[in-house]
Formats: sequence, C-alpha cells, structure tokens
Amino acid sequence: MSRFLPTAPYRGTRDFLPDEMSVRQQVFSRLYEAVERYGYVRYDGPILESADIYEAKSGREIADQQLYSLTDRAGRRLALRPEMTPSVARMIAGHAGELQFPVRWYSHVNCHRYERPQRGRVREHWQINVDVFGSDSPNCEIEIFQVIHDMMASLGATRDMYVLRANDRILLESLLVDVIGIPHEKVRDVSSILDRWAKYPREQLLDSALQLEISEQQFERIEVALKSDESLLPEMPAETLERSPLARILAGPGRDLVVFDPSIVRAFEYYTATVFEVFDTNPANSRSLFGGGRYSDLVGLFSDQRIPGIGFGMGDVTLMDFLDTHGLLPTPKPECDVAVMPVEEELLPVVRDIAGELRAAGYRTVVPLESRKLGKELKRADRSGARAGVIVGPDDWQRGMVGVRDLAGREQQTVPREEVVAAVAQILSSPRPDRTTI
Repeated sequence: MSRFLPTAPYRGTRDFLPDEMSVRQQVFSRLYEAVERYGYVRYDGPILESADIYEAKSGREIADQQLYSLTDRAGRRLALRPEMTPSVARMIAGHAGELQFPVRWYSHVNCHRYERPQRGRVREHWQINVDVFGSDSPNCEIEIFQVIHDMMASLGATRDMYVLRANDRILLESLLVDVIGIPHEKVRDVSSILDRWAKYPREQLLDSALQLEISEQQFERIEVALKSDESLLPEMPAETLERSPLARILAGPGRDLVVFDPSIVRAFEYYTATVFEVFDTNPANSRSLFGGGRYSDLVGLFSDQRIPGIGFGMGDVTLMDFLDTHGLLPTPKPECDVAVMPVEEELLPVVRDIAGELRAAGYRTVVPLESRKLGKELKRADRSGARAGVIVGPDDWQRGMVGVRDLAGREQQTVPREEVVAAVAQILSSPRPDRTTI
C-alpha cells in the first residue's frame, strides 16, 4: 500500500486544470451574455438542502438511487443538490411577495448525483438553469425557445447541428386517450414506456405494454404515432389544441423554432404541459443534450400561491461533448499578455511599477518571482503565451528607456519609459506572425 494519498479525484468528479478552465470560462461567458440579453438575472442557492424537497419534487430515480444524503449533528437529513429546480421553487415561494411577476431568472450551479460514470454522465456536473415564473402565456415558450437558439448560436452552432424537439403533456394525454384509446388511469404508466422508447428493444417495450393490459394493436398505433409529425394534431379535440401552449405555437409564427415530437416525455414529477429536448444531429454524438418544460405549480410544495413556470437545464458534460464533436471548442487563453523582466534583480522595483501601469491599462501582466537570466525568462514568457515582453536593463534605464519586444515576431524596440503602455498596446493589437522561436 502506498504511503501517499491518491492524486486522482473522487470517481465521477473532475479536476479542471487552467487550460480546460479557460475553455470552460469562454463557453460559459458566451452563454451568460446570450441569456442576459433577454433580461434574465442570475441567482444562486445553497449546495446543501433538506432531503425532503428532492424526495417530494424530484424523480424517483434521483430520490431513491442518486441522492448524496447525510445527517447533520442535529439529526437533520440533508442532501447535496442533484438539481436546481426544487431550490429555485423554494426561493420563488419564499420571496413571492417581493417579486414582480413574471420573473426571468438563471443560474449556473454544480449538482451531484450518484450515477455510473460514462460518456455524458458524471457524479458532479455544472448546469445552467433558465426559467420564467409567473405566466401561463405561450409567449414564455417562444422566448425560451429563442433563448436556446441564441445560446447555441453564441457558441458557433448552426441550426443543422442540433434540433429542438418538443411535445406537450396535454397533447400526449389526448393522443393516448382520445386517439389510441388508452384508459386515462394508465396514461402515466404508458408514458413511462414512451420515455424509454429509444433505449430498449421493441420486444421489451411490447412486453411492458402487455403487462399494463395495452393490446398489441394499441401498441402498434403508438408506434405509428411516435413516428408522426404535426399531422397528428387534427385528430385531437379542438378543446385540447386550445389548451395546449405548444399546439398554439405550432399554429402560429413560432412554429419555425421547434419540431413537434410525440416521443418527448420527461419527468412527470415536474412537467404539466410543454416538454422539450435538444438533440445533437451528428451521428457520432446522437443523443439528447439538454431539455426542460412547463410546470403549472412547482412551488406548491412550499406555498398555496399558484405560480406557473417554464425552464430548462443545460449540463456542461453533454454540452462540451457537443462542442468537441462539432469542432467548436475555443482554444485556451494564454496565461498572460505581457511579461516585464529585469536584466538585474536590483531593477525589480522598477519592473513592478511598470507592471502596475500595464495592469491598470487592462493587460494581464507578470513579473519574475525568482532571479533568473534574461534568456530563461524570455523562454518562460513565451511558453506562458505572453505576446509582449518588456525588458528593463541598467543602461537603458539610466536613459529613461526600456525594451519592448514582440515575442511572436521577435522584433524589439527601445522606447521612452512613458511610452511603454502604448508600445505594448500596439503589439497586442497586431496580428500574430508565424514563428518557431523567440
């Protein structure tokens, strides 16, 4: 047995070294900007919550199998949040009297689920959640769909790279009951079969249906329906179409935002009408990336005030897989923009002053922490990705001058001390030339 502790993170969690963190920050900052352009404001909440809210509002798979739970010293049962939706429902209910509805909120939090780690699934993930609370209008769906498309576009994704598919619980129930003849009390159980449709063999799905006393003929009609499109809608009662937000969108100008898909089901514990998922169209990553839906009264666990909502959660794992598949991952940013280096250690106070001016001008600037020869500092600066180097030597400094070097182009000029910021700005704003050495 080794006398050292392991250096690997807990299984299902990840370390993010600086290069990967740079990529993530670039991706998320673009997403924040896209969401905030619609007027959404960011919130946050505790990573520890009462286990009760997940057992009451989350799916049984999460509550029974995936929850990281603990008991504190006072005997209270707590859990690491597996998702943000119950928390935001609690927050909305607790502050409903202070809010001006409808509200547009978003968050970016880490969540924990005890799952078997595999492609697209880990035990700790980061998720952007976008929600509208306080309105039943189909305009909420339209805006949420627009937000999704703009978020994807902000990352360089075009509409042929993904597809936004949607269904409606109101339409689903009408399809099963009014069109196919499924008894109303069996709708939920049959819907759970639909949710597994793409994941299990036909024989297994049929067997599940037969156990529910669904006939093989009805099962075959479900098969046909799931392969259909909006042509199904005229078979449903007019009153159903009027109640369905999605049907109203598909009949109006928002129809280009979404594709109707009767097989989209999602969690019954939350969603009461519109449900949707975004899928990668590339065969190499053909899977659901993220999704969401409308909930008529998610805050009902915490308040008797009815507050409807609609939203979605975009997880970082499947999103990064999508960007990687389509070659859309940004390149890591360099560690710094400028390195300021003294030829002699006695000039370090001068170097720090110059570095301070460059930082005040907005440039990421480093100075040596240990005394090294200039050649080694130049190589270090180059490896760190710095584009400009400021070299302070004793002879130049006596004349009030410093050297400013383009580390990519290998060109160096000597400029007056007061012109250092301008000289660096000129280098950083110019195209980076091809070169192999400093």
